[in-house]
This record gives sequence, structure tokens and C-alpha cells, in this order.
Amino acid sequence: MRRPVRGRRLLAAGLVVLLALTGCGAFGPEPGPAGAGDGEQPRYGQAPAPGKDVTLQPDVVLVGGGSRTVRSVSPDGLTWRLDPGARDADRLAPGRVMFLTGRGVGRVLDLTEDGGDLVVTIGPVTLTEVIRDGTFGGDGVILDRPTVYVAGEPSWTREAAAAGGTLGRSRPLAVAPAQPPPAPGGQAGATAHGYRVQTFCCAGGVGTHFTYDDGGLRLAGTVTLTVGRPAASFHLAVGAGRVNRAELEIGGGFGIKVDFTAGIDGGQNHRRTFPVPVDIAFPIGLVAGLPLSFTVSQTLEVATAFGARRGTFRGAGEYALAGKLGFGYADGRVGSRVTEGFARRASLLDSLTGVPVGVMGLVVRHGVRFTMGISAFLFTAGIWFELITSYGATIGSALGAPYALCRGVGLGVRARFGIGYRILEPVVQVINKFLSLLSPSRAPRIPPIVASGGPSWSADVYRNQEVIPPVSICGQLPG
Repeated sequence: MRRPVRGRRLLAAGLVVLLALTGCGAFGPEPGPAGAGDGEQPRYGQAPAPGKDVTLQPDVVLVGGGSRTVRSVSPDGLTWRLDPGARDADRLAPGRVMFLTGRGVGRVLDLTEDGGDLVVTIGPVTLTEVIRDGTFGGDGVILDRPTVYVAGEPSWTREAAAAGGTLGRSRPLAVAPAQPPPAPGGQAGATAHGYRVQTFCCAGGVGTHFTYDDGGLRLAGTVTLTVGRPAASFHLAVGAGRVNRAELEIGGGFGIKVDFTAGIDGGQNHRRTFPVPVDIAFPIGLVAGLPLSFTVSQTLEVATAFGARRGTFRGAGEYALAGKLGFGYADGRVGSRVTEGFARRASLLDSLTGVPVGVMGLVVRHGVRFTMGISAFLFTAGIWFELITSYGATIGSALGAPYALCRGVGLGVRARFGIGYRILEPVVQVINKFLSLLSPSRAPRIPPIVASGGPSWSADVYRNQEVIPPVSICGQLPG
């Protein structure tokens, strides 16, 4: 690829804004009881049965009955309606940790009784807020039979004003609609922030197809982290409530792929950032008596910068990236384990075409997170590794095409990894606004949740920009 450029003229504004956005900035698994639920996996996760070599924190309450205890769960995962007669349900209290199933783990923020149900509002927890002592591990876990959990329409799939203004008042949290049941396979559809999304996994990779159409702005595309036959290995050692060792590695040969079509006809530019409300889960079973799961989640960001009220453009590209992804942590030292092997398979730059009346720019950012741990959706906590790929593309006005139709691409890949959980800040703002509208029952106040828990790190994997043709009007001097 050509070396980065910093010139300006026709594409300067688009490149400075859009391409900058792509910056980077043991116990093994044991089969457990099926429990009650739909299909092969319990609807709300498998119940824990801690072994003698595992010690939980003293404020953790193991509520009996597993999935059979659950009446419903709200789409945002905050509210669990339980059978009040379940074993040890009466020990739940604000500040304690509810451990009901592998997907039902969280800090109790408040609880009340409603219509014969015990209604528990929970927030996220880190691994060491649940586990005091224990060693867990697994090698060569094949990720080929996923179960898909769709959140439904949680508050965090809408803008903060809309979510906080309608939910919590006209429809209290305690009576929110339930999550739909899980289904086998890796495909599921959902909506978020005006986008329709369709997830897929795992033949050929994990990704999301997205569409948006408000009448004046139309966007469609697919982002994929390609992979052959993925397999994971992990190790976690916790002693006295501290992580002494944590390792996560996913193999299979990885690449990145994108295609998009964008058009504007009198519409407005916009920027949306949101988690895709779908968990792609691979239940591992009981590991030292804890129901662990390997979960794949995704985030999507789309930003437009169209310099005219009309125009269209499209592009597609694919690149080889790495043989393995992962990281290791031991005794305070951490290191990324990304075996790099970047190579261009199909050029995004060469593919850019369209009929732009003015300069048109688009950034699509795709995050794929792998987590070995507990809980669900935004609250999933464990050993995690996330790969964030940013694609930036600009194309100059067709009005200048007789001289030069300028095209530019920026590509950035960044790895984040950690032990605990991490939630997008805009989503946390929506949830906390939602929680602030609720009247507490047993808690003095419902505390806000925080965006992250546990240590995390990041590292650049790849970054480059290029512009064609190499002439000054496109922002690059010849030669």
C-alpha cells in the first residue's frame, strides 16, 4: 500500500475527519444438567454447582432452581422476575450478588414483589466480585455450535432522550416485556438506533449485515471478521479475590471484510454507535462447578460526512489479518498474542465507485468481542479480547472527474483485552438515565452503573491510509 499522506485540497476535509476516525487510537469443562428451557440449552442459562476447590465471595447468593426459577427477564437484562419461593431467594438484598445461572449474575441494585413475582434489578459485576478462589481452564474448545440470544428491544437500542423519556414512566422497569427465547445457530435479526441488523456466525466468520433508511439517507453494508474453524483455549487462576493468571487465545486464521452502499437524497449526515443486541454463545458447561460460556458480541459505529445533499457511492474490500488472537496476563505483566499476517485480498480503495455531487465520506467501525465468562449481553464479564476494525472511505465530486476523481481509504485495526467487563459509554448513559427514573423499593437509592470493571489494555494491530491518484489536487503530491 502507498505511504500515508497529509496534503490537502479536494479531499482534505473528508480525509482529515474520516481517516482520523480509523485511528487506533486447571479444571476442564464437564457436562452439566440440561435444566429447564427451550432446545438444548436452558433458556436463561445453566445453574451453578461450585466444587470444593472453588470459593465464592461471601456476599454471593446462590439462588436455587436455575432457569426454572425465572419467570421472565427484561430486554435490557436489568430486571429478573423470579419465583419468590426459590431456595435462598429471601437472602437477596441490595448490594449482594445474585448468582442464579451462567447468564443470570449481577449486583442487586434493588428488589421488590409484584404480582406474585420477586422482581430483582441487577447491575454488572467483575469476575473477582463473584469468585474468591478457583482455577479454571480449557483447551481446544471448538466454536461450531452456537446458541443465539436476542435481547429484544432494550432501552439501550434507542437514543438517550427517547429511552429515558418513555421507559421508566409510562412502562415501569418491573413490567418490561420479556426477552425472546434462544435459538440454535448463529443468525438472528434485531433493530437498534434505526438500523436493522442481521448477525451471522460461524461458517466463514462472524459479522453483521446492516441497513438504514430514513427517506433521505440510505446505508447498507456487511462487516465480517472472517475465520476458518475457530477454537479457543483459556486459563484463569483467582486467589484471595485477585486474578493471578489469565489467558485467552482464539485460533482459526482471521481476516477482515467489508462492503457498503451509501446514498443521500436531501437527508442529513449522522453518526450512530451501538452494541448489536445479540449474544452468540457457546456454552462450555460446568468448569469446576461454574457454568461458563464463550460469548461473541459485536458493536457497530457508522458515521457519514457527505458534502452535498445528493450522491451515491459504494465499496468493498477484504484483507488477511492474523493467525491467532488473544492475550496473556500473569503476575502483573500482560502481553498481546496476535500473530500478525496482514495481506490485501481485495482492495477497498480500487473498488470505490459512485456518482458523488460533492465529496462523500463514510466510516464504519466494527467491534467483535470474545469473552469466556459469565452473565449476558452488556453485563457479560470474564476474560475478554476485542478486535475493532475501522474502515474510512472518501470519494471526490464527480464534477471534478474530467481532471481527477479522487479516492481515499483509511484502515485501522486495534485490539482491546481485559479481565472483567466493558460497556460503551453512550449505552451506560442511557441505562443510568433509565435507572434514575425508577423509585427504589428496598434500596435507599438505585446506584448508577459504571462503564467498566477490572483491568484492560489495548494495542495497535494495523493502520494505514492511501489516496489515488497521486496528484496534488487529491491531497498527495506526485512521487
